[in-house]
Amino acid sequence: MPRFSPRTKVATVSALTALGALASLGTATAAEPALNGEWAPFTRCPVDAPAMLAADGFDKTPQCVVSTSAGGSIKLGRTTVVTGRTNLQIGVVQNTDGTSSVVAPPSGALVADSATVPGGLLGLMCPSDIPVITALCETLENSSLNKITATMESVGAPYAFDQTAGVLTDLPIVALPVRIHLENPLLGGKCYIGSASHPIVLRPKNLDYPEFGMSLFQGNGTPDESGEMSRINLTGATQSDSTFAVPAATGCGLNIGLINAAVNAKTGLPSASGNNNLTLDDTQTHLTGLNAPGTVAPDAGRVLAENWHSAVR
Repeated sequence: MPRFSPRTKVATVSALTALGALASLGTATAAEPALNGEWAPFTRCPVDAPAMLAADGFDKTPQCVVSTSAGGSIKLGRTTVVTGRTNLQIGVVQNTDGTSSVVAPPSGALVADSATVPGGLLGLMCPSDIPVITALCETLENSSLNKITATMESVGAPYAFDQTAGVLTDLPIVALPVRIHLENPLLGGKCYIGSASHPIVLRPKNLDYPEFGMSLFQGNGTPDESGEMSRINLTGATQSDSTFAVPAATGCGLNIGLINAAVNAKTGLPSASGNNNLTLDDTQTHLTGLNAPGTVAPDAGRVLAENWHSAVR
């Protein structure tokens, strides 16, 4: 391992800081529409996706699903982060054989608030016996550069959706491929735990039974006991998963990968299934679709899309 002079260490820190200044410090999302009445939670339902529009109402039935949580926590290896709001939205095509296909919105199925990683970079990679990392650690003490945020992002369409599992306990409801974006000026803009080719696959399940409710409404979202649309409401359950594995972090800092090694060593990554955990508190799940899709066959998907668009305010 070559020795680094103080001037080289300072230059390295400066280069990393400049690199980080170019990185996005948040996930930009397009403005979501405001929807009327009972449609209100379904702001990102992919009603215009070809698979949804092609659902005929006989063999294939289109639905919209949204599940939110105000907060929770996620444990990755030896690091636990308190999470903020999460919003999962998908389109679902239910087949007559009991299977289903999941359709993700163009922006991705999951939108989540960024969370602050305890201890920041000092907690993630210090101390270290790697000279450049040691130099970085010395500059971080009492520095605003120490703060690091983690944001969960979708990296593929969810799959294995089980509508029945949503009203029961201890059964996986959906498989959700994600990655964790670690953000800090010294990490650069491409520091991730997980990727499209090696995602973290979450399979949340209810730990307790949700409260069940149902409402009926017109196509434009106006509540109506004789309306053509129905909405199932499952609220108040805690969801969890401890089955997922977590790959090593990649893309952190300079291309030589020194920060990757420090982050992974301190955090305990990669981490096998059983060593990690996700908890989502007070989940609110809603599923909506046409009451009698067969009566508008073969145009159930098109009618669902028209109804959604009629509710946009």
